[in-house]
Amino acid sequence: MRKVVIPRAGGYDRLTLQTQPDPTPAPEEVVVTSEAIGVNYADCVIRMGLYASAKEYVGWPITPGFEFAGTVSAVGSAVTDLAVGTRVFGVTRFGGYSTHVAVPRHQVFPLPARFDMAQAAGFPTVFLTAYYALFELAHPRPGNTLLVHSAAGGVGGALLQLGRIAGCRTVGVVGSSHKVETARALGADVVIDKSREDLWRAAEQAAPRGYDVVLDANGVSTLRDSYRHLARPGKLVIYGFHSMLPREGGRPNWVKLAADFLRTPRFDPLSLTNQNASVLAFNLSYLFERQDVLEESMGRLLAWVDEGRITPPPVTRFPLERVAEAHRALESGSTVGKLVLVP
Repeated sequence: MRKVVIPRAGGYDRLTLQTQPDPTPAPEEVVVTSEAIGVNYADCVIRMGLYASAKEYVGWPITPGFEFAGTVSAVGSAVTDLAVGTRVFGVTRFGGYSTHVAVPRHQVFPLPARFDMAQAAGFPTVFLTAYYALFELAHPRPGNTLLVHSAAGGVGGALLQLGRIAGCRTVGVVGSSHKVETARALGADVVIDKSREDLWRAAEQAAPRGYDVVLDANGVSTLRDSYRHLARPGKLVIYGFHSMLPREGGRPNWVKLAADFLRTPRFDPLSLTNQNASVLAFNLSYLFERQDVLEESMGRLLAWVDEGRITPPPVTRFPLERVAEAHRALESGSTVGKLVLVP
């Protein structure tokens, strides 16, 4: 098999393509020959050496990647409900940038009839993240107003669609004008283009009483104001810190990173209680062993897919050999939807 291996933290040159023996499944595992592999911003953070769970579970060298789609090529001795040749997609805690992936059986799902391989490979990470943020943490009520940062990206677009399913009014924030129509098509009731208008003035006009839920993966650039624009009661859900990391060059600016760390707001429990506000946060990579959460979440998501209530995000494909280009494009902030590697 061919796989991307990162020997140590660094820039795009650390993404090396290697050939290794094909994996053999353990008794409760399946091996999937991948036809498409999802790319996520977390993969870039892993490459930079800043992703905590990557250090905790793997260390160096590491193969990034959380999601894939392909055909089952081998099954373990304890797997009796999945045949070789079945078209599937699934999730893995690292190791996804590979032509062959061995994963526990419960992390693999039948390919939806409405999706092609690339669409399926780009689906689970962003939609599981959005599902957990909304339905496990925020629990919005019908009629609530949500503010979604990075609304034309993978998770942001998934949040817009799930917010609509939850019966909420959604206000999406995008960073450039070419992303406005994407956010609208994904279900945003209002789109704020912060490249052309003042973000927080527009946010106040769109929801004068504040937001019942704000979903923020930006980090220091917006966290403080995201909290200030909550309704009372309101919930701020944090799932990333993108603005602390570079948009070009592929390497962190350590001086900026340190300064941003010091400027990141700390939320005092006494103030939270008095202001009747909540701050919640999570990292999806720590939840993969929770089979109950994974099966329930994916079960509901796939039901909505079958009903036509969820559409896959727009997909941009890169050959596996051009993985560095995919990372560079994703870090630039110019992309919409999902990037997918094709072996």
